[in-house]
Amino acid sequence: MRNYPAGIVDRKLRFALVGCGRIANNHFAAIRQHRERCELAGICDIDPRTLAEAADRTGAEAYATLDDMLAHCNADAFIVTTPSGLHPEQAVKIARAGRHIITEKPMATRWEDGKRMVAAADAAGVRLFVVKQNRRNPTLQLLKSAVEKKRFGRIYMVNLNVFWTRPEEYYNSAKWRGTWEFDGGAFMNQASHYVDLIDWIVGPVESLQAYTATLARNIEVEDTGVISLRWRNGALGSMNVTMLTYPRNMEGSITVLGEYGSVRIGGVAVNEVQQWEFAQSDPDDALVRDASYQTTSVYGFGHPLYYDNVIRVLRGEAEPETDGREGLKSLEVLVAAYMSARDGKRVALPLEY
Repeated sequence: MRNYPAGIVDRKLRFALVGCGRIANNHFAAIRQHRERCELAGICDIDPRTLAEAADRTGAEAYATLDDMLAHCNADAFIVTTPSGLHPEQAVKIARAGRHIITEKPMATRWEDGKRMVAAADAAGVRLFVVKQNRRNPTLQLLKSAVEKKRFGRIYMVNLNVFWTRPEEYYNSAKWRGTWEFDGGAFMNQASHYVDLIDWIVGPVESLQAYTATLARNIEVEDTGVISLRWRNGALGSMNVTMLTYPRNMEGSITVLGEYGSVRIGGVAVNEVQQWEFAQSDPDDALVRDASYQTTSVYGFGHPLYYDNVIRVLRGEAEPETDGREGLKSLEVLVAAYMSARDGKRVALPLEY
């Protein structure tokens, strides 16, 4: 067991955020919802206009650089919502300053960088959280419960689909988008939360084989890909991802077929329970109808629930639901998929012992 600083219970927790792009708004809103227990003490962004707009919206102290914010902001935890390839260096810097880290997904674009982030947090005795807010979706909470209760019996097959669209204008909006170093492709960026479900819902992967393609967008990375999977529990499955769906985002889904149950959760972002059948009834069945919700956002509404866990952990009241080691699980699958696609062969996991 690692020793962390004592829980903060005599005052509000203080957060600071680096990178005020579009996903930052979800974090601002979540912190506002928990304003009785926390506050936003600082923000920074390299773009002066973006920084000024965020400061106007939040009322937080604005800093031009992360170094300046680390030196002068008394935040307990720093939220990293910059391009993914910047997460490792920034997280290591935050850890060495003795502050907790909350990093958006994916935690890194390279396996070694992800491990370096975990090691830096361990060495500094600080927490490293990786944002996986989709786990808090009521639809996925029900599915997770069904798996944990072994309602499926033996799981035979699992399929995940992410059929969304990202036009050329999206990738042209910033130089880092669609690059290997800072962004990653459809699997690494847009479908990262669905890759997370591969291990969290079903369990560890034994091996996989992937194909990727850049069919339409002028980018370094893939806009389309497929993965064939074999889990250690014997289940087989696949993941199909594209950012070329016409004319709009169509589907984000997971289907689980087992010995005694079949479930499909679909909609645009796993927000609709479309199939729910089991051989034996359970009290959870009464919750299915109310679990589905309408949304046009692929982000879902899990950030406030995610922050509730972060706040409780930093107050010494809970353990983290998704720490750095949880983040490494999905990063390992992502890196294995890219290795498989590059080398044209099946890749066994774990990548190392």
